[in-house]
Amino acid sequence: MISYKHITKIVCALMAVAVVFCFWSMAHAQEAVETLGSVSVSMAYESALFGTDEPIQIDIRMAQEEWEEMLDTATAEEYHSCDVLINDQQICNVGVRPKGNTSLSAIASDPDTDRFSLKLEFDHYVEGQTCLGLDKLILNNNYADATNMKEAVVYDMYQYLGADASLYNYAEISVNGEYLGVYLALEAVEESFLLRNYGTGDGELYKPDSMNMGDSSKRGDFDGQPPQPGENRKPPDRKTMPGGGPSMGGGNGADLNYADDELSSYSDIWDGEVTNTGKADHRRVVTALRNISEGTNLEKYLDVDNILKYMAVHVFSVNLDSLSGNMAHNYYLYEYNGMLNILPWDYNLSFGGMNQEPDSNASQVVNDAVDTPFQMTAFFDALLENEEYRSRYHEYLRELSQEYVLGGRFQEVYQRIRGQIDTLVETDPIALYSYEEYEAGAEMLYRTVMLRAESVNGQIGGTIPATDEAQRTDAADLVDASEIDISVMGVMNMGKRAEQKSVRAEDRR
Repeated sequence: MISYKHITKIVCALMAVAVVFCFWSMAHAQEAVETLGSVSVSMAYESALFGTDEPIQIDIRMAQEEWEEMLDTATAEEYHSCDVLINDQQICNVGVRPKGNTSLSAIASDPDTDRFSLKLEFDHYVEGQTCLGLDKLILNNNYADATNMKEAVVYDMYQYLGADASLYNYAEISVNGEYLGVYLALEAVEESFLLRNYGTGDGELYKPDSMNMGDSSKRGDFDGQPPQPGENRKPPDRKTMPGGGPSMGGGNGADLNYADDELSSYSDIWDGEVTNTGKADHRRVVTALRNISEGTNLEKYLDVDNILKYMAVHVFSVNLDSLSGNMAHNYYLYEYNGMLNILPWDYNLSFGGMNQEPDSNASQVVNDAVDTPFQMTAFFDALLENEEYRSRYHEYLRELSQEYVLGGRFQEVYQRIRGQIDTLVETDPIALYSYEEYEAGAEMLYRTVMLRAESVNGQIGGTIPATDEAQRTDAADLVDASEIDISVMGVMNMGKRAEQKSVRAEDRR
């Protein structure tokens, strides 16, 4: 048995070592990171908020007139102070504001709804304040998603593969005790996300965006339609987005295509900085982009394994509101020590939601080619052209199709979500879709994901063409998607929501 005297000596010795280590770490931060590695940190909010066993209970408390003023001026995206009760955790003086790009503008221009997505910033007014370690919480309104679950399913896929991605859960939102609706809660990709995933890694974070429609200081007039395409923004020989739609550009770097060594050629990346960055940081990004475009030293300039996981989930989910369609936005770029990583964001328009035509060809979604998936960028080409990396990418696609979907995990997630939110959706006072539309959309999503898994499984197995060109040449073996109606799940262009609902109601008569 160790005596008290010896215990005291041991404790003192350990404290001395800890103090010395702290001073050494501060003086040699980079050496510490290189020695210890970028170790992730366990955060209390992981299980407390994002356990997914039951929705988060959130009550936003603020003067009713100030809440209404915030909604009336939503496009300004200005923070207002509120108190928040999250489950049993009360946090005072929290910043809250509406957020979004297309969804923000569309909701603001729709006289029938004020269901904005929201951002809770716990440290906006009180420096260092968090909710169990979480600095910012996103509450998504499920815009253009009648299923209310596209994003949840996609983020669950990322978790299944162990990719760097936001945690998710549903949230039952109230304002001053009055039920507002069911939203999807997401861990913001900011300081606490970086600490949870990368720990001591002192990396830089960007959110490149060639659109910036949600930023009133950068966007032009918006009438519910996407802006016109810019010049030199579409790489040659890329596929056309199913359902049509213009290229949204990326000629200032948001498309991640290497142009030249001039930092000014990548202004859309620097303008989207999340961490404070400078020219030396920017130079590392451009150097990485140049090497990636040349296919050299990929392991040095890319977090290869995580990006392959990102590609697998992103491609499986057919998210064309991004680099795989015509949109140079909706992702985060993380750089650490010259190595680039892609972090996912915004999946409410996945599984065909970008198809703006009511009679869009569902086969193009179900059978979207896995070996030629990115229209907007050549950033992933070197990985797809490398036999070893393409094989690993296919293995992650196999895990999603055979294990996650066809193996039963997807059915479990689907049933869990339905059990959690069915009643919340039915009683949601400001839902964007009726309960009947939600039920139909959710069931259609289930069938779509099952067929998508069948197609992906066939593509990586060689029984279905895996490139756009091969599919155009021979479509005989494609999975039959005639039972799928993409519009039932919700599609882009909410400006026509009321009109479409009226047409569907008329059809039901």
